[in-house]
Amino acid sequence: MSVLRQLAPERLGIYSAVRSEFDAAAACVSEPELFDTPLALPFSFRNPNRMDYRDWDRQPLTGRDECRILAPDGPAVVPDVVLAPCVGYTAAGWRLGYGGGYFDRWMAAHPHATVVGVAWSVGEINEADWVSQAHDRALACVVTERGVV
Repeated sequence: MSVLRQLAPERLGIYSAVRSEFDAAAACVSEPELFDTPLALPFSFRNPNRMDYRDWDRQPLTGRDECRILAPDGPAVVPDVVLAPCVGYTAAGWRLGYGGGYFDRWMAAHPHATVVGVAWSVGEINEADWVSQAHDRALACVVTERGVV
């Protein structure tokens, strides 16, 4: 939470965990320091593949987006700080996702937003094995269970 304290978001974009991702939504909702910070969750569309953020009132999620991920039905918003799940990452801040490009497209469309990766340390990729592509955007930092990269 020290990274978020330093960034002091006006609106924090988080995510609904899928597979074995760290559950950032649960962690942020239970964090007293974020009690007054408005939160937003992604809402993904299939055709064309894109993502926006929706205001989230911290109530239990009952809806799903077009990718079948839990999502709120609040109005679309643009957070200034976003937590992005990482399947893998490099020490230089490159992010590997699930391959749909949803976060990549959102980051490209919102270059003013500060994006912090959230990953398990086991997902670190050797820099020599990483080749960035034109659509890739580096993260501000990556937070793991071992600390900030």
